[in-house]
Amino acid sequence: MRKLLNTLYITNENAYLALDGENLVCRIENENKFRIPFDNIENVVCFGYTGCSPAVMGKCVSKCIPINFVSPQGKFLAKVCGETKGNVFLRVAQIDKFREKSLQLAQNTLSAKFCNCVQTLKRTLHDSPRLRSDEEINQAISTLTEGTKSLLSAESTEQLLGIEGNCAHVYFSVFDKMITNKNPYFRFEYRNKRPPLDNINAMLSFIYTLYTNEFAAALETVGLDSYIGYMHTLRSGRSSLACDLVEETRCLAERFVISAVNLKIVTEKDFEKQVSGAVWLNDSGRKKILTRWQEKKRTDYIHPYLKQKIQFGLIPYVQSNLLAKYIRGEIDEYPCFLLK
Repeated sequence: MRKLLNTLYITNENAYLALDGENLVCRIENENKFRIPFDNIENVVCFGYTGCSPAVMGKCVSKCIPINFVSPQGKFLAKVCGETKGNVFLRVAQIDKFREKSLQLAQNTLSAKFCNCVQTLKRTLHDSPRLRSDEEINQAISTLTEGTKSLLSAESTEQLLGIEGNCAHVYFSVFDKMITNKNPYFRFEYRNKRPPLDNINAMLSFIYTLYTNEFAAALETVGLDSYIGYMHTLRSGRSSLACDLVEETRCLAERFVISAVNLKIVTEKDFEKQVSGAVWLNDSGRKKILTRWQEKKRTDYIHPYLKQKIQFGLIPYVQSNLLAKYIRGEIDEYPCFLLK
């Protein structure tokens, strides 16, 4: 099992990363703010445009540490990483398997996604007795359950995507009911993105981006090509396979956002609204969310398939390993992530 080290988040937009021997140095306005040994870093995420020196990028590549460049608003820009590790035959098998089993894999992935949505809603009913008789939530659970059955009988990717769109609409139509913090600044009406138009959507997009990057990094470590997926169409520069796998675990990102709002970890002061109407987390908001996200990654979690206790942050690595085992023929079916 890969040891879970720290992801280094550079949230200051004016920060510049430089190399000093075996240490990574963060400079702001020509002043060294901190240095950290490369052996203590697993992943680097930079929120800004100043970037880092070529020497840092070369060092990170040699140590297989990916550097992700994300805009201050949370939009993924680019990633610098070394060569894909692993046997070339695994990547050939990946392409062959996805050509043969893409529909089945997509069916299982989306079924797991909406089974997890149902579990998220049921957990809300468990935690909030006043909502147990809520007709909209109970109807949503029924619709998602039926939608999951329909996914497993779909005969084409286009049919799958149509069912997915309907289920996602139903799920997010009751998402606001899971938010107990009734501050009007955190009212959720519907899912929107590119750009997000309210505080909840801004947080969802931000965490989705982080989690997708973590899946992309995990796939690299097991030798799979993160740019060749089975459900998301191939697109230059997009980690399609990471986008596929993160679908199963979006529920974890959504639970995290709900908790952050309900526990009042974030406030309306942690967001900024652009003239265009786009809403983004500001520097203060990003720091709060990233701090809690890192804390969450270090908590223990019982993996539903392995039945073993692992750190939450290892879930992308476990799922990537299981997918690699399926592609190599070591297991008969890829076990999607399912909430228990």
